Amino acid sequence: MTVGVLVGVFLLFTLLGWGIDKYTDYLWYAEVDKTQVFNGILLTRLLLFLAIGLAMAVIIAANLYLAYRLRPLLRPHSAEQATLERYRMVIQPRLGTWIAVIGIVIGFFAGLSGQARWKDWMLFRNAVPFGVKDPQFNVDVGFYVFDYPLLRYVLGVAFTAVVLSVIGALAVHYIFGGVRLQGVGDRMTTAARAHLTTLVALFVLLKAVAYILDRRALLLEQHVSPDLYGAGYTDVNALLPAKEILAYISIVVAIAIIVFSNAIMRNLVWPGVSLALLAISAVAIGGVYPLAVQNFQVKPSLADKEAPYISRSIEATRAAFGISDTQVTPYSADSVVPPTDLASNPSAQNVRVIDPQLVSEAFTQSQQVRGFYDFGPKLDVDRYEIDKKTQDYVVGVREINDQALTTQQQNWLNRHTVFTHGYGLVAAPSNEACGGLPVFVSGSLGTAGSQAANCASSSTDQIKVDQPRIYYGEQSTEYAIVGQADATKKTEFDRPQPNDSDAEQRYTYEGKGGVPIGSMFRRLVFAIKNTESNFVLSDAVNKDSKLMYVRDPRTRVEKVAPFLTIDGDPYPAVVDGKIQWILDGYTTAATYPYAQRINLAEETRDELTNQGTFALARDNINYMRNSVKATVDAYDGTVTLYEFDDQDPVLKAWNKAFGGDLIKPKSEIPQALADHFRYPADMFKVQRNLLTRFHVTKPQDFFTGNDFWAVPNTPDGSENSKQPPYYLNVQLPGQDSTRFQITSAVTPSKRENLAALISGSYVDGKPRLEVLELPDETAIPGPAQVHQRMTNNGTVRPELNLLQTNNQATVLFGNLIALPVGKGMLYVEPVYVKSSQQTNAAPLLQKVLMSYGDGGKYVVLANSLEEGLAALVDQGKKQGPTTTTPGNTGTPTPPTTGGTALTPQLAEAATALDKAIAEVKAAQQAGDFARYGTALQALDTAMTNFENASKAANGTVTPSTAPSTPASTPASTPPSAPAPSASTGG
Repeated sequence: MTVGVLVGVFLLFTLLGWGIDKYTDYLWYAEVDKTQVFNGILLTRLLLFLAIGLAMAVIIAANLYLAYRLRPLLRPHSAEQATLERYRMVIQPRLGTWIAVIGIVIGFFAGLSGQARWKDWMLFRNAVPFGVKDPQFNVDVGFYVFDYPLLRYVLGVAFTAVVLSVIGALAVHYIFGGVRLQGVGDRMTTAARAHLTTLVALFVLLKAVAYILDRRALLLEQHVSPDLYGAGYTDVNALLPAKEILAYISIVVAIAIIVFSNAIMRNLVWPGVSLALLAISAVAIGGVYPLAVQNFQVKPSLADKEAPYISRSIEATRAAFGISDTQVTPYSADSVVPPTDLASNPSAQNVRVIDPQLVSEAFTQSQQVRGFYDFGPKLDVDRYEIDKKTQDYVVGVREINDQALTTQQQNWLNRHTVFTHGYGLVAAPSNEACGGLPVFVSGSLGTAGSQAANCASSSTDQIKVDQPRIYYGEQSTEYAIVGQADATKKTEFDRPQPNDSDAEQRYTYEGKGGVPIGSMFRRLVFAIKNTESNFVLSDAVNKDSKLMYVRDPRTRVEKVAPFLTIDGDPYPAVVDGKIQWILDGYTTAATYPYAQRINLAEETRDELTNQGTFALARDNINYMRNSVKATVDAYDGTVTLYEFDDQDPVLKAWNKAFGGDLIKPKSEIPQALADHFRYPADMFKVQRNLLTRFHVTKPQDFFTGNDFWAVPNTPDGSENSKQPPYYLNVQLPGQDSTRFQITSAVTPSKRENLAALISGSYVDGKPRLEVLELPDETAIPGPAQVHQRMTNNGTVRPELNLLQTNNQATVLFGNLIALPVGKGMLYVEPVYVKSSQQTNAAPLLQKVLMSYGDGGKYVVLANSLEEGLAALVDQGKKQGPTTTTPGNTGTPTPPTTGGTALTPQLAEAATALDKAIAEVKAAQQAGDFARYGTALQALDTAMTNFENASKAANGTVTPSTAPSTPASTPASTPPSAPAPSASTGG
């Protein structure tokens, strides 16, 4: 009785919890107007659970009951039967109950397995043709993508049902005397033999079906060589015919088992022989013969034998991942002298020096106003047209970080009813800085001291936002309760008053987002779901209250479209005055014939993974399309899915499965939204990594692998950390206009010089991949080589040491960008400085490290991008290895020859240099990093004046009055190891 009560209570609470979860899920789907997704998935899973579970239960129960009905009425007396009698006495009176329980338990677990296959079933039911046929069987690829996974699963269920039926029937026959281990006469009755051999014959027939499916599966499996997928020479010429022969043999063996055991000899000898012959045939025909073909025919001439099948794999992989139309353009990069028009080149001027990861702390500290505001660990890059000029901007939204609330602010009311939303999109040009900080042009709250007074930050928003409040964002981890019955009662913290850090504005949510929870029933439901009694007890919840939950944009899209893989880097954009989160959705498959299979998590992992971006799931796939562009309104949470690839059969099948209107047609994408679409990062990483091998299209060249490329590690030398791609608004060689594109450098396999630049962009709304391929004999250095050459340059190294200021600061290197310009290669790497004295100090952009040509002859360390470009041009005109720029001459090491008196100009310059050095030290000790940045600029000017005065005085400086520099390494000292650094993309 007690056990029954406990089981009943357990089931009650389990069902109650399941019911509440489903009910609150339904309310959420109703909020976003996507109940067809909830209903479609739930109904499909329930039907599959019932269908598979019922089928399995009926098959098992029927065989158990049949075995009982076929029991012998008279059993010989023996010790064995006497022992079994006690079991028969327990089972027989409640036989129906025992069979029902066994069938229900097995059916329940089978049903659980079946309902998990809802995706396979929905694709099977709504399959559409690919219009592409496999090269071996001439079957539409849709069979492999839509039909094969479900057929393989159903076959597995059938095998399981037959095996369990054999085991169960054998047990019943044994208990009730149909099968005996002891005694005289036959050990198995005729009825038992017929029952069991029929099940065995059915198993063998299923094996014949499996051999037929295995023939198709060969197109999905891995080659023996050279690490490709699909059927190779041995598979086609040995395994395919072998599996066909084995299928026929299985049919013959199944017939022989039934005939010999029941019609002719009526014993198990010949059926056993038949099964043994089938096993021997499987080994000989399916194993030994293919192995002999591989070793004696294929291996001696592997390249020639596999060439046609290598070609199949190359073509299928390029088609499956959308790289077939990649445009490859030779780029000589033979110019090593900076061209005279480099400084005026629009693409060079647009190179991004504001690193989205390193500058995040500067955004947070300069624009947070309150300590609980946060911009996240990494910002995003987008482009906007301001004053009829389109350029890159680093953007971020000001969100509330729940973990940054003070202890007093951490109570339930504050977390869920007061601090409900963030405020504003903050933007800064990607190629400008002032005092080491970004130049903000939008989203500033107008607080004093956010930036140096001489900086050009805009006092009015240049990117207009009509509704700046952020209720749905990447840091919205808590649920929020909004809405007030009393319009005058505003409880939500909105924003500080402009120019008054102590005053603040309050707000009441007026949008359509959130689930109404005014009724007592819903308040009780959510109280149980969140285990929080305040839903029922608190006055903060009223008749007009609405609950916002599942507020993270990526999770919202995943719930609305669970068949999509969502890109790991959502980004915000201002579209028609609203802040919209834009997300890229991928359709994937794992059964595209002959295509290379990859692990999605491994192929998309780089230095930025989990540093402001999301890691993708460890799914093995061999087909991928960026089929959907999704948006999430930051104010009301509206989720909209737009078709982007209107030729993708997988997306068509999914849209059909959910009524045909879940995905909006591509023609309905607003132009204002399309203007902010960008080539998705994770898709580009997958395609880039595949292109390192599959840019080679000739089978013989692919077999040797001599022309393979590799994605370089981060330039600062971090092991097992791939260099992220980066977004730029530039015009690359061969392009007819400036484009917003994602770009990545690749190197030859196991070498570090530059092999090619791969870029992805949109042209007329369609994705385009392009490769600028350098000649094999080129010696243009790759990212790691360039970084080492620039940072160890004889003049640059002392300046980098000076920036560290006796280890009181750390030098951080931003994204190293390679840009083909002027028939050569320009490298740009921003240099940030972060105080070691303050744990929360923001890195400040202090210098821009640049090189042109071979990466060693023309190197500058400049204050800004414009200054560096001009300095490179000046070096090119001089045709010399000069590596200094005006205002950036490194640490001056005054000559100490003689005791000649200082000239007035030189004495004045030396005094000014001493004062500048003292100011740098004072700024560091005070922990004022804005002052520190200004001091460094003044130090540069002082060093330039000192050098010019030294030259004017013909280098005559007395030792006693030479300025004392803080640099620990003079210019003549050999270069030391670079400081710890971070080299990122974005």
